[in-house]
Amino acid sequence: MTLEPSYLSAVRKSYDTVAADYVEQVPRPAALDPLSRAMLGVFAEIVRETDLGPVADLGCGPGFVTAHLAALGVPVSGVDLSPRMVELARHNHPELSFSVGSMTALDIADDSLGGILAYYSTHHTPPEVLPLIYAEFHRTLKPGGTLMLAGYVGDGERLRPTQGYGGHPVSYESHLQPVERLVELMEAAGLVVTTRVVQEPGKTSKRRIATLLAEKPVG
Repeated sequence: MTLEPSYLSAVRKSYDTVAADYVEQVPRPAALDPLSRAMLGVFAEIVRETDLGPVADLGCGPGFVTAHLAALGVPVSGVDLSPRMVELARHNHPELSFSVGSMTALDIADDSLGGILAYYSTHHTPPEVLPLIYAEFHRTLKPGGTLMLAGYVGDGERLRPTQGYGGHPVSYESHLQPVERLVELMEAAGLVVTTRVVQEPGKTSKRRIATLLAEKPVG
């Protein structure tokens, strides 16, 4: 029996614990800042136009963004590490498909996805594990498929909060990698980064946010 890495156990337990308060406190996509909403719209338009197959929202949480993409005409399903988050997603969006799973070992066939969304869902991953996750993205995307990755970035900071949404105890860590390092790792996994959008700290976030679009090459 293979033991699960401790960071995955910490993320699962923490998000199971905070799930109900997360649903109450996290803004829906319609309430995001204009640039974030626009980038989700860009991703939706790209995967609709390429029409290469289904899209997976990896680290979907309670399914807010999954449902937003579906409303934009994207054939999307969600995957999350937290069973409680998946339970809430299924309850709130019964018309969509959600499953429990890890980005480190996706239960998705090779070359089967037209798109992947990783929306604020990879920053709890230790930097040394990112190549494995990006390799899974590459494996499951069809040639010509599109990845959109968005989340917090920094200069290599390692954050260890003790409380999460609603003041509940949490044990996950956040790793804020430089944008250049993320691009380097994605390209090492065989993905071609086509777009980088960086939002500096301001009214909408206390931390730097990066949105990256990448493609799996054809041929």
